[in-house]
Amino acid sequence: MKRFNVTLVGGGSTWTPGLLQSLCKLKDRFPMKKLVLFDIDEKRQRPIGEAAKILFKEQYEELEFHYTTKSEEAYKDVDFVFMQMRTGGLKMREKDEKVPLSMGLLGQETCGPGGFAYGLRSIKDMIKTINDIRKYSKKAWILNYTNPAAIVAEALRREFPEDKRVLNICDQPVNLLRSYGRLLEMDSKEFEPVYFGLNHFGWFTHLYDKEGTDLLPKIKKLVVEKGFQPADAEQRDKSWLYTYGVVKNMVEDFPDYLPNTYLQYYLYPKEKVQHLDPKYTRANEVMDGRETRIFEECEKIIEKGTAEGSSFVHNDAHSEFMIEVAESIAYNKQKMYIVIVENNGTISNIQDDAMVEVAAVMTSNGPRPLSVGKIPTFYKGLMEGQLAYEKLTVDAYYEKSYQKALQALTLNRTVVSAKEARKVLDALIEVNKDYWPEFK
Repeated sequence: MKRFNVTLVGGGSTWTPGLLQSLCKLKDRFPMKKLVLFDIDEKRQRPIGEAAKILFKEQYEELEFHYTTKSEEAYKDVDFVFMQMRTGGLKMREKDEKVPLSMGLLGQETCGPGGFAYGLRSIKDMIKTINDIRKYSKKAWILNYTNPAAIVAEALRREFPEDKRVLNICDQPVNLLRSYGRLLEMDSKEFEPVYFGLNHFGWFTHLYDKEGTDLLPKIKKLVVEKGFQPADAEQRDKSWLYTYGVVKNMVEDFPDYLPNTYLQYYLYPKEKVQHLDPKYTRANEVMDGRETRIFEECEKIIEKGTAEGSSFVHNDAHSEFMIEVAESIAYNKQKMYIVIVENNGTISNIQDDAMVEVAAVMTSNGPRPLSVGKIPTFYKGLMEGQLAYEKLTVDAYYEKSYQKALQALTLNRTVVSAKEARKVLDALIEVNKDYWPEFK
């Protein structure tokens, strides 16, 4: 069995330890010859890299491993690149959340003005990184987790139209499938999903079991009767438990399908703003929680010289999904996953150049999306408004256009008012002046 050379971009991410342990767990299915962690922040990456050396010595002794801040070391002769970058770090995420909230608008990592700000920061670094990878590895598969995935995917579609080995993925549909499995007391890997939408903006229309029975009606009934929790509820912060809980409201209001959790920000923006604390946001929760815990755990591993008994992992769905997609590509497993692809008729009444999120069979030549057909008017209307917002955001980046940026935010369902859009845009321009293009 071939062993692969893999690079993980964003080696200093708090998600990296979970991915490293999942690579150990799945090493018989996706064996590696070499793994390199890459991050531009050496100080942040160091404790994770040093802890990883100890982990691999104990669990993956045959693996060649190191971490670096140098592009050539990271990207030369690699087969797969896993990407999870955050331009500006959690400090800028905090501003993405707090600036809109200070104006009574939704402050969230990937949705609304916060997602807009994060998207405009991400595009430049994503383009540079892919160019760097292609300089040293022309045929490497690039699996991208970097958020906000919808805006990033649209920018990369324009920048690299012929590069079919760049694949944008998101683990939230997988998290939802696992959560349905918990609700039904079933193994979610046995499900066959039918799903359509944009990233963080989609719906399950059917969910079949091995016998071909559609489980969607049963799940909807259970959600309304019992509520809804993530599969890993015991590991989740309080804010995530609330987020999953709102799925019940969405199913009651719009019972056709099962919604992605993120739709609540667009369907109930005022209610979400009222629930959020403008002085202590999700970024603060992550910095005080997961980030602190992960780096403390790394230091403990380094100090003790062993990773045995470590609570290194958080939410292995995030990690395992990336590896399973790589495995299906590497060995032409032709397994089904929900991924982001160019539409090209998959959803027949949505424009072809939309980057949509749908179920696809993953082959050695990439995803083969499964046809969805026509979608109903309500869902089409929601999608087209969100799609226009995403495309205008990317237009604003390339054209350095203040007008396109204003149009984008005015279209976003979390803003709507052009006056509020202008106000939050001007504030975000000020705090992002070191990252965004200079608008004209």
